[in-house]
Amino acid sequence: MSTFLDIERRGRVLEIALSRPDKRNALNGEMCESIVAHCEAAVEDPSIGAIYWRGNGPVFCSGMDLEEATSDQATEATAIHSKLFSLGSRLHKPIICAVQGPALAGGLGLVANAHVVVAAHGTTFGLTEIRIGMWPFAIYRALELALGPRRTLELTLTSKIFNTPEALAWGLVQEVVPPFELEERGEAIAHALANASTETMARGLSFVRQSRSLDDSAAMELALRMRSEHFDSLDLEEGVKAFREKRAPNWPSHP
Repeated sequence: MSTFLDIERRGRVLEIALSRPDKRNALNGEMCESIVAHCEAAVEDPSIGAIYWRGNGPVFCSGMDLEEATSDQATEATAIHSKLFSLGSRLHKPIICAVQGPALAGGLGLVANAHVVVAAHGTTFGLTEIRIGMWPFAIYRALELALGPRRTLELTLTSKIFNTPEALAWGLVQEVVPPFELEERGEAIAHALANASTETMARGLSFVRQSRSLDDSAAMELALRMRSEHFDSLDLEEGVKAFREKRAPNWPSHP
């Protein structure tokens, strides 16, 4: 797929590492296509329960490849961004991201598309596109969902670089750990989610996606309907039985 990604299966976790450190892990078309392809394939693979993103080198991701973005084929080369920066809302399997070093522009877009993010102390973040006369069109929606509209607009307009305490306070990341603990903690979260009920994860993430565009009444109607459907879930039956028997569940949705 891509020479700029390290792909590895670890149990029920698909690990995708950005591996273009000499270019600050800038996202070129090949990388974007490969990330999307691997993530979409993971959704169809019942033996994969979660997707784990991380970066190799001192920079998590500096954003899109400017050589491609300023080429005559920029529109075609970056068309894949519509799929890449909507993975978090489209996929029905959890994405966990471990981030260390600068996560800027499109790199911040990846962070915003993850469902759970753990960051190392000292990591920095920023929507820096306006500094080169660009607006973060493709990632803006994901950032609004992660940070809220006013915060996202302020960060876009000012191109402010913010730190891990701010990212934690604003809800962009859920945990901040020392750098030497990042890999261990990220993998622990990924494996815990991968070993949960796949059926419940898929139905829950589908509910989150569908309910975002609904008013309160319609969202509750959807919630009650999906809950009613889930009452027939074999995973729910097994989960309750395992709880009562004080043992780990053997989820029917796992192969």
